[in-house]
Amino acid sequence: MSATPDTETGQPGPADQPVVKKLSTLDRFLAVWILAAMAVGLLAGRLIPGLGEALNAIAVDGISLPIALGLLIMMYPVLAKVRYDRLDTVTGDRRLLTTSLILNWVLGPALMFALAWLLLPDLPEYRTGLIIVGLARCIAMVIIWNDLACGDREAGAVLVAINSIFQVVAFAGLGWFYLSVLPGWLGLPQADLNISAWQIAKSVLIFLGIPLVAGYLTRRFGEKAKGRAWYEEKLIPRIGPFALYGLLFTIVVLFALQGDAITSQPLDVARIALPLLAYFAIMWLGSLALGRAVGLGYERSATLAFTAAGNNFELAIAVAIATFGVTSGQALAGVVGPLIEVPVLVALVYVSLALRKRWWGARAAADH
Repeated sequence: MSATPDTETGQPGPADQPVVKKLSTLDRFLAVWILAAMAVGLLAGRLIPGLGEALNAIAVDGISLPIALGLLIMMYPVLAKVRYDRLDTVTGDRRLLTTSLILNWVLGPALMFALAWLLLPDLPEYRTGLIIVGLARCIAMVIIWNDLACGDREAGAVLVAINSIFQVVAFAGLGWFYLSVLPGWLGLPQADLNISAWQIAKSVLIFLGIPLVAGYLTRRFGEKAKGRAWYEEKLIPRIGPFALYGLLFTIVVLFALQGDAITSQPLDVARIALPLLAYFAIMWLGSLALGRAVGLGYERSATLAFTAAGNNFELAIAVAIATFGVTSGQALAGVVGPLIEVPVLVALVYVSLALRKRWWGARAAADH
């Protein structure tokens, strides 16, 4: 799905071809594989006694090793594709950077706060859990959604890095504001969130730092040893499919971990899912339209939309469990987050590709 228009020659490129025809078999049936992975995970978690407890036990300092492994395998190939020598073209795009910061750190948390209070006024634990999800801006899985939607890889790497920095600096303060200060101003019940900067930094270092360094070193030494042509034409096609393998493995593990809770509390899951569905739809479509309105091309608008709509579920779940306990409603809300986000953002990948031609023209002019 990573083919892009041939903007250098001006000739019709792969992006001008019908989307489905240019996809590999793996990409073409992506939705089928993901639905199958969700079903396998749910069935395994429901039917295999003690599976969830066993998976939860494979952890180091609160980090689930199976989930960490899946995410690292998923992110590494995509970050190995990034042209790090082009990052200056992204850091110089003030429209993109400013818009992303506003969407991620002003509008996103505020929207989730509003939706949580509007749709879950009688469920304080789930409401708090969703607000935490809204504060944890995406740094991991968004990399693959952006790549599948033919977004700008370099822009994705930069925006994710910026989100990581802001996450370490601002997460605890925003949690205090949205759970204690703002509800107090509005005359609403207040909650507390105690989270250390190290807990946040640990999530960033593991789920972004490791694959980012690995991807950078792979490109640097791979190109140095055998040249860019070999790297792009030989190595990348070999390691590329592992991104989807890692994604599917992560989905199976996530659903297996919570299969029993999800199937035994369907009404609660449905209540939690409603504000999440509204959030993902509003943030993604609004961000894509805003990118177009401020003059960004398709690739960077798609990157803007996915980085604004996605959330760092690893951090949200870890914070909810550490603060409120593994069996709390806040933890369940955190877990339901990625279970809704994965199928919704997969669907939005296809919506994004469909809107590319309608909103930006047949060849979806590249950003500069």
